[in-house]
Amino acid sequence: MKIGQFSDSFLPIVDGVGRVVFNYAMALSRLGEECYVVAPMADTGFRGGYPFELVDFISMELPRQRQYSTGIPQLDTHYDARMRSIPLDVIHAHSPFIAGLEAQRLARRRNIPIVGMFHSRYYDDFYQLTRTEMLANLAVATIVNFYQRCDEVWTVSQSSKETLYDYGYVGEIVVMPNGTPDIDPSPERAAAARARFSLPDEPILLYCGQMNWKKNILRILEGCACYQQRGKPFTLVLAGQGPDAKSIRQKAEELGLGGRTRFTGHITDEDELYGLYENADLFVFPSLYDTSGMVVREAAAMETPSVVVRGCATAEPILDRENGFLCEDTTESLCQIIDMAMGDREMTRRIGKTARRTIYLSWDSIARSTVDRYAMLIERNKKGSK
Repeated sequence: MKIGQFSDSFLPIVDGVGRVVFNYAMALSRLGEECYVVAPMADTGFRGGYPFELVDFISMELPRQRQYSTGIPQLDTHYDARMRSIPLDVIHAHSPFIAGLEAQRLARRRNIPIVGMFHSRYYDDFYQLTRTEMLANLAVATIVNFYQRCDEVWTVSQSSKETLYDYGYVGEIVVMPNGTPDIDPSPERAAAARARFSLPDEPILLYCGQMNWKKNILRILEGCACYQQRGKPFTLVLAGQGPDAKSIRQKAEELGLGGRTRFTGHITDEDELYGLYENADLFVFPSLYDTSGMVVREAAAMETPSVVVRGCATAEPILDRENGFLCEDTTESLCQIIDMAMGDREMTRRIGKTARRTIYLSWDSIARSTVDRYAMLIERNKKGSK
Protein backbone atom coordinates (compact mmCIF):
# COMPACT_ATOMS: atom_id res chain seq x y z
CA MET A 1 0.00 0.00 0.00
CA LYS A 2 1.36 3.42 -0.97
CA ILE A 3 0.36 6.02 1.63
CA GLY A 4 0.74 9.80 1.62
CA GLN A 5 0.92 11.54 5.01
CA PHE A 6 0.37 15.30 4.49
CA SER A 7 1.24 17.80 7.22
CA ASP A 8 2.06 21.49 7.65
CA SER A 9 4.70 20.65 10.28
CA PHE A 10 7.31 17.94 10.51
CA LEU A 11 10.68 17.00 11.96
CA PRO A 12 12.24 17.47 14.33
CA ILE A 13 10.04 17.86 17.41
CA VAL A 14 8.26 20.99 16.21
CA ASP A 15 4.81 20.32 17.62
CA GLY A 16 2.50 17.44 18.46
CA VAL A 17 1.14 17.08 14.93
CA GLY A 18 4.60 16.85 13.37
CA ARG A 19 5.56 14.15 15.84
CA VAL A 20 2.31 12.26 15.18
CA VAL A 21 3.03 12.27 11.43
CA PHE A 22 6.56 11.02 12.03
CA ASN A 23 5.31 8.15 14.19
CA TYR A 24 2.60 7.21 11.70
CA ALA A 25 5.21 7.08 8.93
CA MET A 26 7.63 5.02 11.04
CA ALA A 27 5.01 2.54 12.27
CA LEU A 28 3.40 2.08 8.85
CA SER A 29 6.84 1.49 7.31
CA ARG A 30 7.58 -1.17 9.94
CA LEU A 31 4.47 -2.99 8.74
CA GLY A 32 5.91 -3.04 5.24
CA GLU A 33 3.79 -0.23 3.81
CA GLU A 34 5.31 2.36 1.44
CA CYS A 35 4.95 5.72 3.13
CA TYR A 36 5.58 9.29 1.94
CA VAL A 37 5.47 12.40 4.13
CA VAL A 38 4.49 15.59 2.29
CA ALA A 39 5.26 18.82 4.16
CA PRO A 40 6.61 22.37 3.69
CA MET A 41 10.37 22.60 3.26
CA ALA A 42 12.06 23.78 6.46
CA ASP A 43 15.53 23.75 7.99
CA THR A 44 14.35 21.61 10.87
CA GLY A 45 17.06 19.00 11.09
CA PHE A 46 15.58 16.25 8.90
CA ARG A 47 18.53 14.35 7.47
CA GLY A 48 16.85 11.31 5.94
CA GLY A 49 17.86 7.76 6.74
CA TYR A 50 14.31 6.78 7.69
CA PRO A 51 12.20 4.00 6.14
CA PHE A 52 9.92 6.57 4.49
CA GLU A 53 10.44 9.42 2.05
CA LEU A 54 10.00 13.13 2.72
CA VAL A 55 8.56 15.04 -0.25
CA ASP A 56 8.77 18.72 0.61
CA PHE A 57 7.76 21.88 -1.19
CA ILE A 58 9.21 25.41 -1.11
CA SER A 59 8.00 27.37 1.90
CA MET A 60 8.50 30.41 4.08
CA GLU A 61 8.15 31.08 7.80
CA LEU A 62 4.87 32.39 9.16
CA PRO A 63 5.43 35.90 10.63
CA ARG A 64 3.95 35.31 14.08
CA GLN A 65 4.49 31.55 14.26
CA ARG A 66 8.15 31.17 13.34
CA GLN A 67 8.27 27.45 14.13
CA TYR A 68 5.84 26.87 11.25
CA SER A 69 6.27 27.20 7.49
CA THR A 70 3.84 27.52 4.62
CA GLY A 71 4.01 27.65 0.85
CA ILE A 72 2.29 26.97 -2.44
CA PRO A 73 3.13 23.43 -3.58
CA GLN A 74 1.60 23.90 -7.04
CA LEU A 75 4.28 26.52 -7.82
CA ASP A 76 7.16 24.21 -6.90
CA THR A 77 8.07 22.41 -10.13
CA HIS A 78 10.56 20.07 -8.42
CA TYR A 79 7.91 19.00 -5.90
CA ASP A 80 5.33 18.57 -8.67
CA ALA A 81 7.68 16.35 -10.68
CA ARG A 82 8.39 14.16 -7.65
CA MET A 83 4.72 13.78 -6.78
CA ARG A 84 3.81 12.82 -10.35
CA SER A 85 6.21 9.88 -10.05
CA ILE A 86 4.62 8.57 -6.82
CA PRO A 87 1.47 6.44 -7.31
CA LEU A 88 -0.45 6.80 -4.02
CA ASP A 89 -3.29 4.49 -2.96
CA VAL A 90 -4.59 6.59 -0.06
CA ILE A 91 -3.93 10.02 1.44
CA HIS A 92 -3.98 10.97 5.12
CA ALA A 93 -4.19 14.74 5.71
CA HIS A 94 -3.17 15.96 9.16
CA SER A 95 -3.93 19.62 8.49
CA PRO A 96 -6.82 21.56 6.90
CA PHE A 97 -4.43 24.24 5.64
CA ILE A 98 -1.89 24.30 2.78
CA ALA A 99 -0.80 20.66 3.04
CA GLY A 100 -4.37 19.50 3.55
CA LEU A 101 -5.66 21.44 0.55
CA GLU A 102 -2.87 19.97 -1.56
CA ALA A 103 -3.85 16.52 -0.27
CA GLN A 104 -7.46 17.07 -1.38
CA ARG A 105 -6.34 18.36 -4.79
CA LEU A 106 -4.27 15.23 -5.40
CA ALA A 107 -6.97 12.91 -4.07
CA ARG A 108 -9.54 14.39 -6.46
CA ARG A 109 -7.13 14.32 -9.41
CA ARG A 110 -6.18 10.69 -8.80
CA ASN A 111 -9.58 9.50 -7.57
CA ILE A 112 -8.15 8.01 -4.37
CA PRO A 113 -9.62 8.23 -0.84
CA ILE A 114 -8.52 10.85 1.65
CA VAL A 115 -8.66 10.76 5.45
CA GLY A 116 -8.85 14.10 7.26
CA MET A 117 -7.37 14.09 10.77
CA PHE A 118 -8.65 16.68 13.24
CA HIS A 119 -5.88 17.51 15.73
CA SER A 120 -6.42 20.99 17.19
CA ARG A 121 -8.90 23.44 18.68
CA TYR A 122 -8.66 25.75 15.69
CA TYR A 123 -11.13 28.29 17.03
CA ASP A 124 -8.81 28.95 19.97
CA ASP A 125 -5.85 29.35 17.61
CA PHE A 126 -7.60 31.83 15.34
CA TYR A 127 -9.09 33.79 18.20
CA GLN A 128 -5.65 34.11 19.77
CA LEU A 129 -4.29 35.45 16.48
CA THR A 130 -7.17 37.77 15.54
CA ARG A 131 -8.85 38.59 18.89
CA THR A 132 -12.06 38.73 16.85
CA GLU A 133 -14.90 36.22 17.24
CA MET A 134 -16.25 36.86 13.76
CA LEU A 135 -12.91 36.12 12.05
CA ALA A 136 -12.33 33.06 14.23
CA ASN A 137 -15.80 31.74 13.36
CA LEU A 138 -15.21 32.35 9.64
CA ALA A 139 -11.93 30.44 9.82
CA VAL A 140 -13.59 27.55 11.63
CA ALA A 141 -16.36 27.43 9.00
CA THR A 142 -13.69 27.10 6.29
CA ILE A 143 -11.99 24.33 8.26
CA VAL A 144 -15.25 22.43 8.72
CA ASN A 145 -15.79 22.67 4.96
CA PHE A 146 -12.40 21.00 4.48
CA TYR A 147 -13.41 18.03 6.63
CA GLN A 148 -16.80 17.75 4.95
CA ARG A 149 -14.93 17.12 1.67
CA CYS A 150 -12.88 14.21 3.06
CA ASP A 151 -13.88 10.57 2.53
CA GLU A 152 -13.46 9.86 6.23
CA VAL A 153 -12.70 12.03 9.26
CA TRP A 154 -10.68 10.92 12.26
CA THR A 155 -10.12 12.60 15.61
CA VAL A 156 -7.60 11.71 18.30
CA SER A 157 -10.02 11.59 21.24
CA GLN A 158 -13.69 11.57 22.16
CA SER A 159 -13.34 15.15 23.35
CA SER A 160 -11.94 16.31 20.00
CA LYS A 161 -14.75 14.45 18.24
CA GLU A 162 -17.26 16.48 20.23
CA THR A 163 -15.32 19.68 19.45
CA LEU A 164 -15.55 19.04 15.70
CA TYR A 165 -19.28 18.43 15.99
CA ASP A 166 -19.57 21.67 17.98
CA TYR A 167 -17.83 23.45 15.10
CA GLY A 168 -20.65 22.30 12.81
CA TYR A 169 -19.30 19.16 11.15
CA VAL A 170 -21.98 16.72 10.01
CA GLY A 171 -21.09 13.08 9.40
CA GLU A 172 -19.42 10.04 10.90
CA ILE A 173 -16.20 10.54 12.89
CA VAL A 174 -13.75 7.77 13.75
CA VAL A 175 -11.72 8.12 16.97
CA MET A 176 -8.14 7.01 16.29
CA PRO A 177 -5.97 7.80 19.33
CA ASN A 178 -2.30 8.63 19.15
CA GLY A 179 0.20 6.04 20.25
CA THR A 180 3.62 6.02 21.85
CA PRO A 181 6.89 4.69 20.40
CA ASP A 182 7.75 1.15 21.49
CA ILE A 183 10.26 2.19 24.11
CA ASP A 184 11.14 1.09 27.63
CA PRO A 185 12.64 3.04 30.53
CA SER A 186 16.44 3.07 30.44
CA PRO A 187 18.66 4.01 33.41
CA GLU A 188 21.47 4.89 30.97
CA ARG A 189 19.22 7.26 28.99
CA ALA A 190 17.95 8.82 32.21
CA ALA A 191 21.50 9.37 33.49
CA ALA A 192 22.56 10.93 30.18
CA ALA A 193 19.62 13.35 30.26
CA ARG A 194 20.31 14.24 33.89
CA ALA A 195 23.88 15.14 32.97
CA ARG A 196 22.89 16.89 29.73
CA PHE A 197 20.44 19.23 31.47
CA SER A 198 22.32 19.42 34.82
CA LEU A 199 19.32 18.23 36.81
CA PRO A 200 19.77 18.40 40.58
CA ASP A 201 19.10 15.54 42.98
CA GLU A 202 15.63 16.71 44.01
CA PRO A 203 12.04 16.21 42.79
CA ILE A 204 11.61 17.08 39.10
CA LEU A 205 8.40 18.50 37.66
CA LEU A 206 8.24 18.43 33.85
CA TYR A 207 6.22 20.18 31.17
CA CYS A 208 6.83 19.34 27.52
CA GLY A 209 5.13 21.18 24.66
CA GLN A 210 4.86 24.53 22.95
CA MET A 211 5.96 27.57 24.90
CA ASN A 212 2.58 29.17 24.35
CA TRP A 213 0.26 30.65 26.98
CA LYS A 214 -2.69 28.81 25.40
CA LYS A 215 -1.24 25.63 26.94
CA ASN A 216 -2.19 26.94 30.41
CA ILE A 217 1.48 27.39 31.35
CA LEU A 218 0.54 30.25 33.66
CA ARG A 219 -1.30 27.70 35.80
CA ILE A 220 1.90 25.63 36.00
CA LEU A 221 3.99 28.62 37.05
CA GLU A 222 1.48 29.82 39.64
CA GLY A 223 0.99 26.27 40.97
CA CYS A 224 4.75 25.86 41.37
CA ALA A 225 5.07 29.28 43.00
CA CYS A 226 2.39 28.22 45.47
CA TYR A 227 4.24 24.95 46.12
CA GLN A 228 7.52 26.82 46.59
CA GLN A 229 5.94 28.86 49.38
CA ARG A 230 5.55 25.60 51.32
CA GLY A 231 9.34 25.35 51.49
CA LYS A 232 9.67 22.16 49.48
CA PRO A 233 12.65 21.57 47.12
CA PHE A 234 11.95 20.92 43.43
CA THR A 235 13.03 21.84 39.91
CA LEU A 236 10.56 22.69 37.17
CA VAL A 237 11.71 21.76 33.66
CA LEU A 238 9.96 23.42 30.72
CA ALA A 239 10.87 21.67 27.46
CA GLY A 240 9.99 23.13 24.08
CA GLN A 241 9.89 26.28 21.99
CA GLY A 242 7.16 28.72 20.98
CA PRO A 243 6.07 32.31 20.53
CA ASP A 244 5.70 33.03 24.26
CA ALA A 245 9.01 31.61 25.47
CA LYS A 246 10.40 35.04 26.43
CA SER A 247 7.32 36.17 28.37
CA ILE A 248 7.09 32.78 30.11
CA ARG A 249 10.69 33.21 31.30
CA GLN A 250 9.85 36.70 32.52
CA LYS A 251 6.79 35.46 34.40
CA ALA A 252 8.81 32.70 36.06
CA GLU A 253 11.25 35.34 37.30
CA GLU A 254 8.41 37.56 38.54
CA LEU A 255 6.99 34.65 40.55
CA GLY A 256 10.37 33.95 42.13
CA LEU A 257 10.88 30.69 40.22
CA GLY A 258 14.01 31.75 38.33
CA GLY A 259 16.33 29.57 40.40
CA ARG A 260 14.00 26.59 40.24
CA THR A 261 13.13 26.61 36.54
CA ARG A 262 15.07 25.08 33.65
CA PHE A 263 14.20 25.98 30.05
CA THR A 264 15.62 23.34 27.73
CA GLY A 265 14.61 25.03 24.49
CA HIS A 266 13.99 23.07 21.32
CA ILE A 267 14.77 19.35 21.76
CA THR A 268 15.58 17.44 18.58
CA ASP A 269 16.91 14.24 20.16
CA GLU A 270 14.17 11.81 21.24
CA ASP A 271 16.54 10.05 23.64
CA GLU A 272 17.00 13.36 25.47
CA LEU A 273 13.24 13.89 25.56
CA TYR A 274 12.51 10.42 26.93
CA GLY A 275 15.37 10.84 29.37
CA LEU A 276 13.63 13.94 30.71
CA TYR A 277 10.40 11.98 31.11
CA GLU A 278 12.30 9.31 33.03
CA ASN A 279 13.87 11.85 35.38
CA ALA A 280 10.56 13.55 36.13
CA ASP A 281 8.67 12.60 39.25
CA LEU A 282 5.52 14.19 37.85
CA PHE A 283 4.49 15.37 34.39
CA VAL A 284 2.53 18.59 34.84
CA PHE A 285 0.15 19.19 31.94
CA PRO A 286 -2.95 21.26 32.83
CA SER A 287 -3.63 22.24 29.20
CA LEU A 288 -7.27 22.83 28.32
CA TYR A 289 -6.34 23.33 24.67
CA ASP A 290 -4.97 19.92 23.68
CA THR A 291 -7.26 17.43 21.98
CA SER A 292 -5.04 14.43 22.68
CA GLY A 293 -2.97 13.09 25.53
CA MET A 294 0.04 12.05 23.44
CA VAL A 295 2.55 13.57 25.87
CA VAL A 296 0.66 11.98 28.76
CA ARG A 297 1.04 8.60 27.04
CA GLU A 298 4.74 9.31 26.43
CA ALA A 299 5.25 10.11 30.10
CA ALA A 300 3.35 6.93 31.02
CA ALA A 301 5.67 4.89 28.79
CA MET A 302 8.51 6.09 31.05
CA GLU A 303 6.49 5.23 34.20
CA THR A 304 5.96 8.91 34.96
CA PRO A 305 2.43 9.84 36.08
CA SER A 306 0.74 13.03 34.89
CA VAL A 307 -1.43 15.62 36.54
CA VAL A 308 -4.08 17.03 34.19
CA VAL A 309 -7.28 19.02 34.55
CA ARG A 310 -10.39 17.03 35.33
CA GLY A 311 -12.80 16.80 32.38
CA CYS A 312 -10.38 17.88 29.62
CA ALA A 313 -9.33 15.74 26.65
CA THR A 314 -6.01 14.70 28.20
CA ALA A 315 -7.90 13.36 31.23
CA GLU A 316 -9.77 10.70 29.21
CA PRO A 317 -7.39 7.79 30.01
CA ILE A 318 -6.71 8.81 33.63
CA LEU A 319 -8.26 7.35 36.76
CA ASP A 320 -7.47 9.73 39.61
CA ARG A 321 -4.71 8.47 41.91
CA GLU A 322 -4.65 5.09 40.13
CA ASN A 323 -2.73 5.84 36.93
CA GLY A 324 -2.39 9.62 37.25
CA PHE A 325 -3.72 12.67 39.03
CA LEU A 326 -6.67 14.96 38.29
CA CYS A 327 -6.90 18.56 39.48
CA GLU A 328 -9.28 21.44 38.99
CA ASP A 329 -8.23 24.36 36.84
CA THR A 330 -7.15 26.42 39.83
CA THR A 331 -3.73 27.27 41.22
CA GLU A 332 -4.57 25.92 44.67
CA SER A 333 -5.83 22.58 43.32
CA LEU A 334 -2.72 22.03 41.19
CA CYS A 335 -0.49 23.03 44.10
CA GLN A 336 -2.23 20.53 46.39
CA ILE A 337 -1.77 17.70 43.89
CA ILE A 338 1.93 18.51 43.44
CA ASP A 339 2.34 18.61 47.22
CA MET A 340 0.58 15.27 47.66
CA ALA A 341 2.50 13.56 44.83
CA MET A 342 5.88 14.86 45.99
CA GLY A 343 5.04 14.17 49.64
CA ASP A 344 4.68 10.45 48.93
CA ARG A 345 7.07 9.70 46.09
CA GLU A 346 6.77 5.94 46.60
CA MET A 347 3.00 6.20 45.97
CA THR A 348 3.70 8.37 42.91
CA ARG A 349 6.14 5.79 41.55
CA ARG A 350 3.51 3.05 41.95
CA ILE A 351 1.00 5.21 40.09
CA GLY A 352 3.59 5.74 37.35
CA LYS A 353 4.03 1.99 36.89
CA THR A 354 0.26 1.60 36.65
CA ALA A 355 0.22 4.40 34.08
CA ARG A 356 2.56 2.42 31.83
CA ARG A 357 0.35 -0.69 32.10
CA THR A 358 -2.93 1.13 31.45
CA ILE A 359 -2.22 4.30 29.42
CA TYR A 360 0.70 3.32 27.22
CA LEU A 361 -0.50 2.52 23.68
CA SER A 362 2.00 1.44 21.04
CA TRP A 363 2.16 3.08 17.61
CA ASP A 364 2.41 -0.37 16.04
CA SER A 365 -1.07 -1.27 17.29
CA ILE A 366 -2.40 2.06 16.00
CA ALA A 367 -0.72 1.41 12.63
CA ARG A 368 -2.39 -1.99 12.29
CA SER A 369 -5.82 -0.44 12.90
CA THR A 370 -4.93 2.36 10.49
CA VAL A 371 -3.99 -0.04 7.67
CA ASP A 372 -7.32 -1.84 8.12
CA ARG A 373 -9.21 1.47 7.82
CA TYR A 374 -7.17 2.49 4.77
CA ALA A 375 -7.89 -0.85 3.07
CA MET A 376 -11.61 -0.47 3.73
CA LEU A 377 -11.59 3.05 2.27
CA ILE A 378 -9.66 1.94 -0.81
CA GLU A 379 -12.09 -0.92 -1.44
CA ARG A 380 -15.12 1.34 -0.89
CA ASN A 381 -13.67 3.91 -3.27
CA LYS A 382 -13.15 1.26 -5.97
CA LYS A 383 -16.74 0.07 -5.66
CA GLY A 384 -17.99 3.66 -5.79
CA SER A 385 -16.02 4.29 -8.97
CA LYS A 386 -17.61 1.43 -10.89
